[in-house]
This record gives sequence, structure tokens and C-alpha cells, in this order.
Amino acid sequence: MCDAHPELIRAARNVGTPASMPCPICATDALRLVTYVFGHRLPSHGRCISTAEEMAKLNARNDELTAYVVEACADCRWHHLLRVLPIGGRRAPRAGTG
Repeated sequence: MCDAHPELIRAARNVGTPASMPCPICATDALRLVTYVFGHRLPSHGRCISTAEEMAKLNARNDELTAYVVEACADCRWHHLLRVLPIGGRRAPRAGTG
């Protein structure tokens, strides 16, 4: 059917968050949201985030990271990049700014 990587489908089945709508291709309720984070000192294949606590930890880092939220259907293997979000990059305020 569709061409999602097997690891993406495995992540969708095991740690993905159920989407609020059915899959636009096969109309099942197997559509999941999966988030991967890429950046300095993370694996080259990114890190799959499975909890809000994990995301909060990464967001508190000084490193500038990028999160990719992907919709993936565990049934028909359709997938779509839903959004890209900058995370982390917390910097101390400069003198005189606050």
C-alpha cells in the first residue's frame, strides 16, 4: 500500500499517540502521531519521544533541537510530516535585558 519505514510503523503501534481523526487513506482508527527529535548529542537517526516528560527534558536543554511530528497509519503504512517544531535552545538572558 504505502511506503512508511518499518521502524516508523513500529513506533506508531507501540508509542504513537492516537490521532483525532481516522486515516485519510484507509479510514481506520490506526492513525497515530509519532515525534522524533534531532540535534546535537542525539543519535543520527533521531530520538523517538514517547512521553511528555521526555519532551520537557529535551525542551529544557541549551542545545537547539528540532522535533518532527509525523502522522503514520499502522494499517496501510501511509505517513505524512505534520509539523516541524524548534525545541530546546534555552539561553541565559543577556545583561540589561531583563
